[in-house]
Amino acid sequence: MNEENTILGLSIKDLFTGKMLKYSLLPFFLSLLILYVLFFVVAGIGLDSLGSMHVQTEQVSYVDGIEHTDSFQAQLEGSAMIQFLMSHALTSWIATFLVYTIGTFLTLYFSIFVALIIIGFMTPFILKEIQARHYNDIEMQGYSNIFEGIFLTLKWAFLMLLMFVLLFPLYFIPVINIVAFNLPLYYFFHKMLIYDISSNISTRDEAMKIKFFHAKTLRLKTVALYLLSLIPFVIFFASVFYVIYLGHSYFIETRKLRTEV
Repeated sequence: MNEENTILGLSIKDLFTGKMLKYSLLPFFLSLLILYVLFFVVAGIGLDSLGSMHVQTEQVSYVDGIEHTDSFQAQLEGSAMIQFLMSHALTSWIATFLVYTIGTFLTLYFSIFVALIIIGFMTPFILKEIQARHYNDIEMQGYSNIFEGIFLTLKWAFLMLLMFVLLFPLYFIPVINIVAFNLPLYYFFHKMLIYDISSNISTRDEAMKIKFFHAKTLRLKTVALYLLSLIPFVIFFASVFYVIYLGHSYFIETRKLRTEV
C-alpha cells in the first residue's frame, strides 16, 4: 500500500510539470477536433436518412367474388416527419430523450476510444520523460514494432465489437446491462494501455513475467482508471496521467526483475 501511495503521489507531481501539462493538451484538442468532425458527418447522414420516407400500403378486397387490390403510395419528406414528431408532446419527448441519451453514451465511449489511440502515439515521449526524472538506471528496451502494434489494435478493436454484439441480450437487464455496456470497451482500454506501456519499457519476457505475477494489481489499476474515464471529459485530460501512473508501476517492477538477475 505504501508503494502504491508513493506511485500515486509521484504520478500526480509528474502530471503537473510543464511538459506533461503540454502533453495533456494534445489529446484534448485532437479528440475534440475528431469528435467535432464526426458529429457533423453523422448528423448529415442522419438528416439524409430522414430526408424522405416512402410509404406504400395495399388492401385486398372482394366484390362479387372478384379480387380487387387497392394501393396507396406516398413520399413523406423529412421536414414533415420532424414537424409531425415535434408537434406532439409525447413523440417529441421520446425523440429528444433517445437522441440525447444515445448520443451521450456514444460520444462518451467513442471519446475514450479516440483518446486511447491518440495517447498510444504519445506514450514513448511521456515514458522517456518519466525515465529521465526518476529511472535513469532503467534502460527502456521495449519489444514492439509498428506492424505488431497495428495488428494488435485491429485485433482488440474487432474483439471489442464482437463482445458488444454477443452481449446484446444483456443490455435489457437492469444493473447487469451497466456491466455489459462497459465490459467490451474496458477490455480494449486495458489491453491498449498495458501493451503501450509494457512494450516501451520492458523486454517481452519481462512484460510476460510482470503480467503473470501482477495481473490482479494491474487489472485493479486499469479498472479504477476506466471508471475515472466514465466521468464526462475527464479522458481528454487524464489520458497522460494514465500513462504516467502505469509507467511508474512498470519501471519499478522492471527494476526489480533486473536487480534479481
